Amino acid sequence: MVAANDIDDLPKTAANYTALTPLWFVERAATVHPSRISVIHGSKHYTWLQTYRRCRRFASALSKLSVGLGSTVSVIAPNVPAMYEAQFGVPMAGAVLNGINIRLNAATIAFILGHASSAVVIVDQEYFTLAEEALKIMEQSSKGIFKPPVLIVIGDESCNRKPLEYALGRGAIEYEKFLETGDPEFAWNPPQDEWQSIALGYTSGTTASPKGVVVSHRGAYLMALNGALIWGLNEGAVLLWTLPMFHGNGWSYTWSIAALCGTSICLRQVTVKAVYSAIAKHGVTHFCAAPVVLNTIANAPPEDTILPLPHVVHINTGGAPPPPAVLFSMAQKGFCITHSYGLTEVTGPAAVCVKKPEWESLPSEAIARLNSRQGVRSICLDSLDVVDTKTNLPIPADGKTMGEIVMRGNCVMKGYLKNSEANKEAFANGWFHTGDLAVKHPDNYVEIKDRSKDIIISGGENISSVEIENVLYLHPAVLEASVVARPDERWGESPCAFVTLKPEADNSNERELAEDIIKFGRSKMPAYWVPKSVVFGPLPKTATGKIQKHVLRTKAKQMGPVKISKL
Repeated sequence: MVAANDIDDLPKTAANYTALTPLWFVERAATVHPSRISVIHGSKHYTWLQTYRRCRRFASALSKLSVGLGSTVSVIAPNVPAMYEAQFGVPMAGAVLNGINIRLNAATIAFILGHASSAVVIVDQEYFTLAEEALKIMEQSSKGIFKPPVLIVIGDESCNRKPLEYALGRGAIEYEKFLETGDPEFAWNPPQDEWQSIALGYTSGTTASPKGVVVSHRGAYLMALNGALIWGLNEGAVLLWTLPMFHGNGWSYTWSIAALCGTSICLRQVTVKAVYSAIAKHGVTHFCAAPVVLNTIANAPPEDTILPLPHVVHINTGGAPPPPAVLFSMAQKGFCITHSYGLTEVTGPAAVCVKKPEWESLPSEAIARLNSRQGVRSICLDSLDVVDTKTNLPIPADGKTMGEIVMRGNCVMKGYLKNSEANKEAFANGWFHTGDLAVKHPDNYVEIKDRSKDIIISGGENISSVEIENVLYLHPAVLEASVVARPDERWGESPCAFVTLKPEADNSNERELAEDIIKFGRSKMPAYWVPKSVVFGPLPKTATGKIQKHVLRTKAKQMGPVKISKL
């Protein structure tokens, strides 16, 4: 449709207008650098040509199962080659990729698989029993109409073979055997409409059930290029996968690294020793990490490090506000840090703390403080602002007045799957409302000061306090419960539960009772949701009976940080 007042009436044609999609990136990488290494995992090495052929096999094999447009494929796996191949192989078949957090419990995964209507579940051998338990929960609640998804298990030669043999004995298809059923020359089709969905990721947000964030091919394409540009990701970069690919498709860097014909180094488990080893062995140039990972690296014992660094290593940190002290420590070790800010709903770094030349003359500690701010909008956003939560008007850029961060642009999600009420709230007044409370400084850089009432960010993971409270209320001794964030030296924040006991509860030994509540929580929710501390007593309330969480947050802060976390 040509604008009425444009200078011409030239139409869109197949030659000058195609749907934006990141899928072409892998085809181009295979064409330009067919023999360049694309993925390394332990002793396994793949070239870009091999990766492209494997992705085409993947898409072909899915198509033979009648999995395509309108289908969802869920993957429960750490950072292994199959997870990377899924970023292209699944959408090449026309289907939607749903990466699932491996730290979730079976009940939550069962909800996600059901809500997403997953036709295929691909699971790493280490997490097969978790997937199996989730499917059992689905079957038990289906009232006899359960149609199980196709189950595929990813083997890993670096792991014990017994879990793989168990999965195969339970009827799962081995991933490599599944690929063999596909055609390496499969003629995949790009989407006809760039608004077509490419990915589905779940975030707890502030509700009792996870919300499904739907991402378009257009949004993924733009964020993949945006992320590379704002970070300075260069052609042929070597990216170490410390960031889980199930987190927003690895902040869309799964597609960025293909666009730049770079190399992915997979890390099944992130340790300081493994990070330094990869830097030295593979020439890692870039990696993403939540502040909790940076903190671990910053405080690592000398025997786990390789310093000085053999070359400059660029880190993109986000997922939670990084403490200035950690940024300072990492800079002292020679790492070059970019601080970005985003959410699952914007598929990657929607804001970036752009470093200014005039900062270079400042003391290192001052630079670290400036760099800990969330910054300014990235290239793919049209607008980012901080608005008054009542009037929706922009707040003054005084560094003091607090408001909500809102965004507008092409990298914002399509919306939440099957959740019209949540969409109405999230997109109110033509903005995406993040729920993050911040100030805007005179230089227009934003800085998060607080969060929407019930989100806790622990190690870069969003945790809903409502979900934890719902579990705590099931404990026989609990009358009332309210959960807030408490500072945590390892994880940044961790859940702290304030509990009022039932009159009949035995509170003669509060320490034992707290341990029992924590043990109860471990049996009902993911480990990282379990409160690290429990405080007993009456809960502060308003005149209308609402619990005053801001009072509890203050109390939790006054308690000081959790010194030791065994998560």
